[in-house]
Amino acid sequence: MSYPIGTSGAPWGAPERAQWLARQSRLRSYADDVVARVDRLAARFDVQEYGQLDYPPDRYRLLAVRSRGWRDENPVALVTGGVHGYETSGVHGALQFLERSAAAFTSRINLLAVPCVSPWGYERIHRWNANALDPNRSFRDGGTTGESAALLRLLEPLRGRCLVHVDLHETTDSDESEFRPALAARDGKPFEPGLIPDGFYLVDDTENPQPAFQGAIIDAVAKITHIAPGDERNEIIGSPLAAPGVIRYPLRQLGLCAGITGARFTTTTEVYPDSPRATPEQCNAAQVAATCAALEFALGARVG
Repeated sequence: MSYPIGTSGAPWGAPERAQWLARQSRLRSYADDVVARVDRLAARFDVQEYGQLDYPPDRYRLLAVRSRGWRDENPVALVTGGVHGYETSGVHGALQFLERSAAAFTSRINLLAVPCVSPWGYERIHRWNANALDPNRSFRDGGTTGESAALLRLLEPLRGRCLVHVDLHETTDSDESEFRPALAARDGKPFEPGLIPDGFYLVDDTENPQPAFQGAIIDAVAKITHIAPGDERNEIIGSPLAAPGVIRYPLRQLGLCAGITGARFTTTTEVYPDSPRATPEQCNAAQVAATCAALEFALGARVG
């Protein structure tokens, strides 16, 4: 598959990045879809502006939601969504969790949620930021994108205190039709087609595997939507299955968001919204179920 920007085998320079940026357009509103809902949550939670992103002419307020009455004796749970802005249920699932389910946990755990890490990408339904960089490969060395740097600054005071981190994502058909071909073109590499898994799956940490934790999440989500099977090689997106619906990545080595806290329990969810067997409502509900199951397991393991 050829990509309409760049020359085969040659990485993009400034002209190609500018050409790519000119093709992007705002398709939905971060202010209406995210900021307005976060503002309504301020009646029950503490809302913090932890930074701003400037992509002229656009400027975005980066918002975090904290449970009130933090207790030093309680551990911290981090929920992140929209690290890839186009992954809709990551954003809306995080918001739905805060609106409907978070109150059940706030007496037992200090909750910090960032529903939309990448608002520019959210508005343009894109994986990258305005500089054609992937925020979810940038959580290293203090953050190599504005999105990752701001989140790392927010979390610095909580270093060593996080018990659990749930990072909410999607795998979509556009990964194969747009985003992976764009990545290959940007980096001057050949595009190698892959398969999109049909269903929900999780990414565990190769350096800190937690099979029982991941299994509890899979069990909870299986009541909402179907779990992705392995392909003919018993793999999902090129990684061998560690358990049904679970693969593993070296999170910190790859600069992934789920590796930023050093928490004992970490997971990256991957919902499949393009499946004919799933609705947007199911995808959001799956993200909420995964988050609740993760927090319950982590709190139970801490007591045990």
